[in-house]
Amino acid sequence: MNQTEQTPAAGPKRVLLVDDDAEIVEAMKYALEAKGYEVLVARDGNQGLAMAETENPDLLILDMMMPKRSGFLVLEKLRRSRPVPMRIIMITANEGSRHKAYAELLGIDDYIRKPFAIDRLLESAARLLGT
Repeated sequence: MNQTEQTPAAGPKRVLLVDDDAEIVEAMKYALEAKGYEVLVARDGNQGLAMAETENPDLLILDMMMPKRSGFLVLEKLRRSRPVPMRIIMITANEGSRHKAYAELLGIDDYIRKPFAIDRLLESAARLLGT
């Protein structure tokens, strides 16, 4: 193996952003890439679920309210279909405490309300990924 080849474990941590808000996605992508993460993007819940299952990211940053399939439906399906739970940060503009309680019941690792400081997201990602 030459020096340019890497085993997958040695590569950058992979983060999948699932959000339909282009501005938020671009801000998060820019900040995460600046920290050395490889960032994948899905624009709706169906695409996010498919990419989570095929790409197997180290961290999923999941918006709650999206077209086609909500963050909750993505989360429920992933929790049923994966033997080892994926690290997940849920982001939402929703103020309701019931939603937070349900997300925690489904085993999310962090819950961040929009609008949020990008540093808050980066700290959570670093903590969950051990970087």
